[in-house]
Amino acid sequence: MNTNWNKYIITDPEIMTGKPVVKGTRLSIEFILGLFAQGWSESQILANYPNLTHKHILAVFAYATSCMRDEFLYAIPRNN
Repeated sequence: MNTNWNKYIITDPEIMTGKPVVKGTRLSIEFILGLFAQGWSESQILANYPNLTHKHILAVFAYATSCMRDEFLYAIPRNN
């Protein structure tokens, strides 16, 4: 599924100081990705934030993927 994140993700200087958020909420992309990083499942997130849908979650990942495409990534040496 090719999610058009532009339908679901907005930036507005009046909301969360312009951080990208899920449209109609004050939930930032950073916050939602952080929940996943902490080990939350999609069903836990959707249960705790009932304004979100599966399409919103897909849009969060599509947005993050788009941002990563535009960034330069550098290898981080492993510490043995």
